[in-house]
Amino acid sequence: MEKKFWNNPVFSISAAIILLLVVLGAIVPQKFGDIAGLLFDFTTDNFGWFYLLAVFFLILFLILLAVSKFGGIRLGGEDERPEFPFITWIGMLFSAGFGAGLVFWGVAEPMSHFYTTPFAGVEPETEEAARIAMGYAFFHWGVSQWSVFAIVGLVIGFLQFRKQKNGLVSTALEPVTGSKPAVKSTVDILAVVATVMGIATSLGLGILQMNGGLNIVFGMTNSFAIQLLLIAIIFITYMLSSTTGLDKGIRYLSNLNMGLAIGLLLFVFVTGPTVFILETFTLAVGDYITNFVQYSLRLTPYKGGTWIRDWTIFYWAWAIAWSPFVGAFVARVSRGRTIREFILGVMVIPPAIACLWIATFGGTALWNDLNRGTGIAEAVHADLTAALFETYHHLPLTTLLSVLSLLLIFTFLVTSADSATYILASMTTKGDIDPPLLVKIVWGVLMSAIAAVLLYSGGLEALQTASLISALPFTVLLLLLIVAILQLLKKEPLPIRKRDLRRFRRLEQAAQKEKEKKK
Repeated sequence: MEKKFWNNPVFSISAAIILLLVVLGAIVPQKFGDIAGLLFDFTTDNFGWFYLLAVFFLILFLILLAVSKFGGIRLGGEDERPEFPFITWIGMLFSAGFGAGLVFWGVAEPMSHFYTTPFAGVEPETEEAARIAMGYAFFHWGVSQWSVFAIVGLVIGFLQFRKQKNGLVSTALEPVTGSKPAVKSTVDILAVVATVMGIATSLGLGILQMNGGLNIVFGMTNSFAIQLLLIAIIFITYMLSSTTGLDKGIRYLSNLNMGLAIGLLLFVFVTGPTVFILETFTLAVGDYITNFVQYSLRLTPYKGGTWIRDWTIFYWAWAIAWSPFVGAFVARVSRGRTIREFILGVMVIPPAIACLWIATFGGTALWNDLNRGTGIAEAVHADLTAALFETYHHLPLTTLLSVLSLLLIFTFLVTSADSATYILASMTTKGDIDPPLLVKIVWGVLMSAIAAVLLYSGGLEALQTASLISALPFTVLLLLLIVAILQLLKKEPLPIRKRDLRRFRRLEQAAQKEKEKKK
């Protein structure tokens, strides 16, 4: 088995593509960054509308599917019941809903919108700007992102648990694209490259925030040297776990993640402006629902500007690039759930948690700026990575909170990267549930290397570019997944609904009574 993966074109071609990008970025970083910038502008200028329409259509499709007759079909056998109890399942979706990305943007995003508003006619750093900032942050972390993860997870779960097939994207698309090896390999290569770029973006964002936190707490400089050192430490940690099979260690790290996240959330909620946080959360949910369609399809062809490109389009592209990884995770923990349960759970629970996190941390920062003139928004505008740590300056136990947050980011990155090496190895070994160790090592190296190159050649902008460009072809595949899952579901026997069963029983009883009367 160790030798066979070399002959798999999905592994060799996708690894070669990533390696080529790593080499080019390391040798000619300036040129690499310039070309990436040109590709970024070309993609957003010409295909921004496509990202918005695709994600909006995915949401509509999943809602209709959940309430349709297919909603009762299980991700597993007819008599199979959920593998995990409901509360445990919620906890696992909770872990999927969190990550270094949310820790990064939980304060940075609302404060960025507060300082540079999404609408030209709104005066920055006012009550109106604060309200819009929170509503837009909720929108970006709401059901739209999770609709992308849900469609991928739904198809993977259906194939693995209902049809006992591998969870490859190419297998899911067979009803549409056929089973020719060349086509299947091309689909899987696109999925692998998009996934690597999505993972690299998340890894890079976490590294940037850790560097910013170390700068504020310990006075370390914001430099690529520090970032490279952090990447090396994280790489050694997650590869040690991956290569030695320390399942217990990863389980302990996951529990540590949840404990730290909940602890920090509760501490800030209690010591921060609690009533303001609750009111902000309630109002922002209302604004989110009210403006959902407008924000989902908002572009500025008449006025111009780059705000939508830099925020909404980037987020959707990042989610699309990240979707094979997150989709595989939510599928794995959802065995035995009905399609209806799966869609509602995935599209409601993680977004609700994310919005609560943003309301607590972002709301605390907004309250301090509005009521105390603390200047957090200005500091965030100067350095996005400092957002969370600047907010801690205005709470008790500042240093302890900062250190715990650094630990939280680190453990999130390690657990995510460890899982990602497994997912990538499986994707490039024809869906092998126990991929060779060497394949995991290769992807661990390439994943860290591409993150380092992106940081070296352009920092945050390069990370955004990587997700955006790699997600474009995969967006087409997501739309084809809709066609594929419909074709698969049409061939499935529909489960008998409880109301139908009751009706059959009533008819049976009526028929029995009629027979007795005739006797």
